[in-house]
Amino acid sequence: MEEILVIEDDELLNDGLCFHLQKVGYHAVPAYCLEQAVSFIKQQVWSLLLLDINFPDGSGLCFAKTIRQKSATPIVFLTAKDMDQDMIQGFEAGADDYITKPFNIKILMQRIQAILRRCKSKNIECPIRSFGELTIDFEAMEVKKGNILLSLTPTEFKLLKIFCKNPKQVLTRELLLDRLWDQEGNFVDEHTLTINISRLRKKIENNSDTYIKTVYGMGYQWIKEEKES
Repeated sequence: MEEILVIEDDELLNDGLCFHLQKVGYHAVPAYCLEQAVSFIKQQVWSLLLLDINFPDGSGLCFAKTIRQKSATPIVFLTAKDMDQDMIQGFEAGADDYITKPFNIKILMQRIQAILRRCKSKNIECPIRSFGELTIDFEAMEVKKGNILLSLTPTEFKLLKIFCKNPKQVLTRELLLDRLWDQEGNFVDEHTLTINISRLRKKIENNSDTYIKTVYGMGYQWIKEEKES
């Protein structure tokens, strides 16, 4: 059973979210503050974190950044902060999705289901492959840069897989958005694509080693040659 930690200081809302999550088959646990959430995260591995931004004992954004440094656990922000800049900050903090209040509970359940489905998907056709300093194990969903194991979110890893399976091809933003979200029935957000590609680049590239090229006015292209096995 999927384990979901609901981190929300509004106790009535938190209890309602947990009720609906359990109703559709998840095991949901409430955390009413960040301190409590930290304690729960130390105790076990979670399938997904449903997280507000404003807490009396800290910032959900800072909390997400800390989690993302150590784990690829999916993070969904559920917050009343609905400005574009707020959403950008949420994705930069490591969010896999950003949902604003008020929200439709059925749509929320569908979006959580889609993220968890993507995380569980292991229909990988290609074996372990190497590009430059990168070694990518698609079955284990692990990426190493030299001897360092990188922490990629499920969305970043899916982007990496799309690029590796289509080397030298210019992939339009529309195509990438379709591969990432449309086939799952999710909302397509331009900000999400831009920020995830930026985060992926920062993790896999350095000043002298480029993997993803921006083709202005068209899209993106994976330019790194694959190493011979």
